[in-house]
Amino acid sequence: MKLKPQDLDKIAALTLEYYDSRAEDFWEGTRNHDVGQNIAALLENISSEPPFKILDFGCGPGRDLKVFAGLGHIATGLEGAGRFAAMARAYSDCEVWQQDFLKLDLPQEHFDGVFANASLFHLPSQELPRVLSELRATLKPGGVLFCSNPHGQNQEGWNGGRYGAYYTPENWRSLGSAAGLVELSHYYRPAGLPREQQPWLACVWRKPVET
Repeated sequence: MKLKPQDLDKIAALTLEYYDSRAEDFWEGTRNHDVGQNIAALLENISSEPPFKILDFGCGPGRDLKVFAGLGHIATGLEGAGRFAAMARAYSDCEVWQQDFLKLDLPQEHFDGVFANASLFHLPSQELPRVLSELRATLKPGGVLFCSNPHGQNQEGWNGGRYGAYYTPENWRSLGSAAGLVELSHYYRPAGLPREQQPWLACVWRKPVET
């Protein structure tokens, strides 16, 4: 069933409200998570000269945003939850854009890399192809999109106050290709565990250089 505009507005509002109401607890629970493997997967595939322009899509309180800036890159955060956006600005000292994922306003061909760690799965499936195309458009030719999301069996809906869509790995990877991106690699997290204990799928895609 196709979601109507008012349904999409409700999904965004309630999901953002969930995070805004739990901002401090979320920060304390995630600030020490090690996602160095994911950060490296993005940076090592960018072929332009550093410093890189990086968009941290769904930057939350700014943990990874600060890492990118600390490595000397020009990092910009994008976050829908107002409290997270304020926390990210204070913690990282980076520019942070507060934008609804479903109503993006992004510059064209601006970023060398987009880092979407645990964020894109909140998009309703009918909107994801459009948003992937918008992320592709904000990348420079040859730019890189990294994403990591919990995988599933193509189910979507409410989960503890948040909306989520959980794709099979095959379906998720095909969505990137359909958006005009070329897959560079994918892997499962946490590293070193049996597949049944790796709920996260990470993908790295490149925007082709037009000829």
